[in-house]
Amino acid sequence: MNSTPILSIDELVENASAPDASETQEYFINMGPQHPATHGVLRLLLKLDGERVRKIVPVLGYIHRGIEKIAENQSYRQMVHLTDRMDYLSAIINNWGVSMAVEKAAGIELNPRIETIRTIFGELERLRSHQLWWGVMGMDLGAFTPFLYCFRDRELLNDIMEKTIGARLTMNYIQPGGLMHDVHEDFVDDVKGFLKGFKSTIDEYDQLLSGNVIFQERVRNVGIMDGATALDYGATGPVLRGSGVAYDLRKVEPYGVYDQVDFDVPVGTTGDSWDRYWIRIEEMRQSVRIIEQLIDNIPDGKHMVVKMAQKIKIPQGRYYSQVETARGVLGTWLVSESEKKEGAYRVHFRSPCFNNLWTLIPMVEGDLIGSLVACMASIDLVIPDIDR
Repeated sequence: MNSTPILSIDELVENASAPDASETQEYFINMGPQHPATHGVLRLLLKLDGERVRKIVPVLGYIHRGIEKIAENQSYRQMVHLTDRMDYLSAIINNWGVSMAVEKAAGIELNPRIETIRTIFGELERLRSHQLWWGVMGMDLGAFTPFLYCFRDRELLNDIMEKTIGARLTMNYIQPGGLMHDVHEDFVDDVKGFLKGFKSTIDEYDQLLSGNVIFQERVRNVGIMDGATALDYGATGPVLRGSGVAYDLRKVEPYGVYDQVDFDVPVGTTGDSWDRYWIRIEEMRQSVRIIEQLIDNIPDGKHMVVKMAQKIKIPQGRYYSQVETARGVLGTWLVSESEKKEGAYRVHFRSPCFNNLWTLIPMVEGDLIGSLVACMASIDLVIPDIDR
């Protein structure tokens, strides 16, 4: 990896250079843990030379809740709800990821109805996540109006999903073996009505923010990261695709019914904050395209292929499954010590935001504080997904 070693806070302070007549004095400033641009409880220790960032040291753990250890003391059904407390903006996709891991290990076969509904809800969740990201990115860079627009549109999706799921944020709907219950009788009509209006809404987003000359100045050629560096850091999702790497699990390792729909994977060319922004705008259009192909063709069948009260046990061994969330690859790793135990011996989640966070270092070091804010917004961090 072509980067300087990451120093501890003590080492960073000890190695601070003393100024001479030709240098300005380097100093340290804390960005967080309650800074509004950190999207959660994250602390960045910055070593600055004027307004130029010389070093970034992320300090994690302020919202750590021991989710993986808690999951090891619950059954395979009970542990699912913990995942929507990690990346709460991709709650349903997180539920899907851990449910897939359990189903793969237990040999549970799903019917086409379950797979189709899961895919539709996964793309609705991606839309909700990208809507909020778009509004927050505008607000981070000084444009408050997009934040109001994104919540106006996001509430429409919340209403639709609440009818079926009963929640508006930490949604818990997908379970090993199927779905908690079938979709609401209004679901198909509500989704079609929303999509009809949202197509023009995405164009409105472009008109309001994408083409704004001030916004363009803040993101174009800012935070450039090439594909090799992104891969070195283990970046995934729009951060990786923004650097020119066309890797999307929905295409390369299809799950659900992604292999039955036609959609494109947007890929950046420069690897800057604009590319990461543009990719998410295009992904919203692709999500609409995917849902439109499925919403009138939901197969008949049961919404659960195992009994709700049935205990799920998996053979002894190690199992891994992964899904493409709104922020990248979420991997679920399960270790079963005994087929008799209704629960995992070891659980580990490979969260996308943890790896994506560290890409701030090659993006920003040597640039200005204002660029740091733009880059953080373009990465779309959710801090509970980092700490777990």
